Amino acid sequence: LFLNYFQPKCKISASRKLSLKILLLARATEELEAEKAAREEEKVRYLGEKLPPLQLIGLNMDELQKLCKQMHEKVDMVDEERYDCEAKVIKNNKDISELNLKIQDLGGKFKKPALRKVRVSADEMLKALFGSKNKGSMDLRANLKSVKKEDIKQEKELTMEVGDWRKKLEGMSGMEGRKKMFDA
Repeated sequence: LFLNYFQPKCKISASRKLSLKILLLARATEELEAEKAAREEEKVRYLGEKLPPLQLIGLNMDELQKLCKQMHEKVDMVDEERYDCEAKVIKNNKDISELNLKIQDLGGKFKKPALRKVRVSADEMLKALFGSKNKGSMDLRANLKSVKKEDIKQEKELTMEVGDWRKKLEGMSGMEGRKKMFDA
């Protein structure tokens, strides 16, 4: 109520609004028609420049063939220009669509909430992953590979051999190592 008091009242009547609207539409149609006529005149002028009228009267066979070759060359040039323009339009359309996708991606970003640490047992995790299909509890340790103590000893021996081989190589490096090789 208080806001309506300070807003200015519309002083134009409905019939006056309608008549103004009709006048604006009539003016817009006149301008559109004038624009269309100007485009047609521009088209005729452009074609007059680029394509002079043909004068075929009084030409012999050689001159007609020469004229046809010239026209084919012009058609080829126009086709090349058209192809280049189409390629530019296609490239620009791709760029526009990529930029629109980027805009949508940027506009759709949201803050990721801070994740809480949750302790979940193996059974609960399997139940969450597979649903109610997994009925019994599964022992995950049963699937682990068992390691025997003998295997560990063999691996240590292999690493020692590799280490000794490397020490021998280090002893042979440099001038002293080469001297030892010649002495032996």
